[in-house]
Amino acid sequence: MHAPPRSRTTAVGTPPAPPAPSPAPAPAPGGAAGAGPGSAHRPPGHWAPYLLAAVLFALYALLSVLRYERLETMSWDLGIFEQAIRSYAHLRAPVVDLKGPGTNVLGDHFSPVTALLAPFYRLFPTPVTLLVAQAALFALSAVPVARAGVRLLGRARGLAVGAAYGLSWGMQRAVEFDFHEICFAVPLIAFALEALLRRRWRAALLWGLPLVLVKEDLGFTLAALACVVGWRARVAGDARAVRLAALTAAFGTAASVLVLTVVIPAFNTAGGYDYWAKMTAGTPDAALTDGLGIKLATLAWLLVPTTGLLAARSPLLLVAAPTLGWRFLSGEPHYWSTDWHYSAVLMPILALALADAVDRARRSPRPWLRAYALQLPSAVLATALALSVTALPLARLAEPGTYRIPDRVAAAERLLAGIPDGASVEADVAPIARLTSRCRVFWIGGTRGVVPDWIVFADTPDDTGDPRAEAHRLHPTAEFVREDEAGGFVLLRRVR
Repeated sequence: MHAPPRSRTTAVGTPPAPPAPSPAPAPAPGGAAGAGPGSAHRPPGHWAPYLLAAVLFALYALLSVLRYERLETMSWDLGIFEQAIRSYAHLRAPVVDLKGPGTNVLGDHFSPVTALLAPFYRLFPTPVTLLVAQAALFALSAVPVARAGVRLLGRARGLAVGAAYGLSWGMQRAVEFDFHEICFAVPLIAFALEALLRRRWRAALLWGLPLVLVKEDLGFTLAALACVVGWRARVAGDARAVRLAALTAAFGTAASVLVLTVVIPAFNTAGGYDYWAKMTAGTPDAALTDGLGIKLATLAWLLVPTTGLLAARSPLLLVAAPTLGWRFLSGEPHYWSTDWHYSAVLMPILALALADAVDRARRSPRPWLRAYALQLPSAVLATALALSVTALPLARLAEPGTYRIPDRVAAAERLLAGIPDGASVEADVAPIARLTSRCRVFWIGGTRGVVPDWIVFADTPDDTGDPRAEAHRLHPTAEFVREDEAGGFVLLRRVR
């Protein structure tokens, strides 16, 4: 559900060498590093995870809003979600004209959870509301990650894991990619895994249940989470929790199958699921070999700079299997790489699997493994910091030019302001999110016979260099005149 982003590449290489701090003795679980749920006294620094989340929220929100203000939208997704949430805010069906006139978004992806943002959008009807809400949800997910890390590893190492998670490339790429519904899944997964690590089996499953309302594939993630809960509960001798986990796994699987085969087709005008074609690579051999280099590079980015490979020792990593499975078996190259938002749901899994693995490894009889595990939290934090100031999106916040609005953007704003509220507009990626809060907006070439009042082209719309000729090709029965040109946009108005 996205348009091609602006051309950019992601380099894959060896993470920068981290500093080697002096090892320190690790506290025993449940000791000074954290208090139990019924403890009357909280340990010093128990607010640190919340302070970390506040800092991350400020960074995420600042990056997102500045990108929006500078007209650096990468995809049509922000406009799509704004149209859906705008409909919810006015108690209407979530119609998204960007996907085609009158298209119900529940026939595209099943994400009714986004309706939770409708009250906020009703108060603040702007795409910035979505961006700030996403920043808050992403930042919130750092709280359970840091708390679990502190409880298992002590304050310093635990906060290092939390900070490395918040600065991870997967989180930063998701923040950079405007808005997506997975911002709800990330904290749900993080809280669920934190509860699992505390052996609160029922709480872990309850945190995971809403995943079926976030996106159609996440029922399988819920099933994987339930399997890990069942595994851990069985080892702990809790037969009741094992049965509950089995029921939850069955529910998650059934929910995804039902949504994919019945619910989405019921809302889809073609009576199917539009993404089946992207979910198959053709032949089994092609599914394994197509883009193998990209897939291996993505795996390396997932496991090396974020966990130093140690997360592979934790069963929590199995929760990532459904997401990695559909991405790597797909025939869609965009799903294979480290770009965009696709890896965000994996980041809390990796971070908490790392905390779990470090806790296990420090009890190993092998001295080298104990030493490696104890140094790893600071190493992954050093890596995340190094990447954040050199190669990842947050590095933009250190550039003075990021805080200046270019003249072309101001000119484009003036041009778009000439479109009256309530008008129908056919537009390309960049201006979409500037218009969806007050106009009926269609994707260029996707009006399906509806003739808009206005068309906004980005620069030259075709090889002829004639916007009117392209408008005539799109709408042969209508006549458009050039109204204005500024900031890289050409604005056409329909006169007949």
